Amino acid sequence: MGSPEPIHVVLLDGSKVELHPMQPEDAAQLVKFHGMLSPDTTYLRYFSFHPELSEKELYRFTHVDHTDREALVAVVGDEIVGVARFDRQGDDEAEVAFVIADAWQGRGLGPQLFQQLAARAREVGVKRFVADTLPRNRPMLKVFRRAGLPIEEHFVAGTIRVELTL
Repeated sequence: MGSPEPIHVVLLDGSKVELHPMQPEDAAQLVKFHGMLSPDTTYLRYFSFHPELSEKELYRFTHVDHTDREALVAVVGDEIVGVARFDRQGDDEAEVAFVIADAWQGRGLGPQLFQQLAARAREVGVKRFVADTLPRNRPMLKVFRRAGLPIEEHFVAGTIRVELTL
């Protein structure tokens, strides 16, 4: 199955954003995007101080097969403003993760990315998303809780493990 086509979405504030599948050509913009994230945003995403991406991470993040590993990029102009991804774990489960640029948080981009990523996951046979989220990452937990999907949450080793049935 090939990569999905780009789509255009309108956020809560009327902003227009293009969502497209991650490609290797997005590497330079991904480095720029990551470098513009606040320390708090990167901590919430990686659970540690993470000021820059390693070459290995950059390759892994930009080289996805769009079946077992998918990543969607939210773009305004030529600037990445958000990334959502899943990595399959077993036949029908995938770990899901998101990061939204600080200036774009609270505009509804997270739910838009989640909806598109979930649709893509269903197309390739993923039936369940799992995510480990820090308890203070309320915006991410809100995206999961308001997705309209069956959800289970468990407190595990300082994180909230979220399981969503697609």
